[in-house]
Amino acid sequence: MLAITANTKAYLYLNRVDFRNGIDGLQAICRNLIDQDPFSGTIFIFKNQKGTTIRALAYDGQGFWMCSKRLSKGKFLWWPNHTDSKGITLRACDLQALLWNGNPQKATFSKDWKKIG
Repeated sequence: MLAITANTKAYLYLNRVDFRNGIDGLQAICRNLIDQDPFSGTIFIFKNQKGTTIRALAYDGQGFWMCSKRLSKGKFLWWPNHTDSKGITLRACDLQALLWNGNPQKATFSKDWKKIG
């Protein structure tokens, strides 16, 4: 099981991804396109072409987890649009807000969630 704690590291890939990519395809994006180690324990977050689904890839020391969240209505409201980078690092509290289809830049968090990361 994946647990998101205050010291969880997350990386948000900014470009949209073809979700026909499975674990191996998402690992390849981590290694080749964003120069990140998919075995690092970081949770990598990807969004599909339509913006209705996000997918998380994480290595737990024994194997990979790939989790998806597809909204029943609408699209994910917040997704950064940076042309100068391929991704951004998220704090654990930002990841929690994103998973609930919120805007991490406008959300308020307990200081315990914000102090690490």
